Amino acid sequence: MASYFGILTLMNWQDHISIDPQILVGKPVVKGTRIAVELVVEWMANGWTQEQILENYPSLTAEDIRACLAYASEVLHSERVYPMKTP
Repeated sequence: MASYFGILTLMNWQDHISIDPQILVGKPVVKGTRIAVELVVEWMANGWTQEQILENYPSLTAEDIRACLAYASEVLHSERVYPMKTP
């Protein structure tokens, strides 16, 4: 799978992301935390830098942040959109 950021496709996000129905109702989170992947992606979408995230959440690593982006990328790549016929 190709990516604009080739490194995202090389990362094994499974080493950093877990999905457990007992944690945040099964939302994907950074392993060993209750920090949801969607939250990390949202922070970045809102302009937070990697450095700001790491400063505010010292339990995270740069690899965790990249894994969140790689997970989101993989989910979006697997998404299928089907056009709906209008009357």
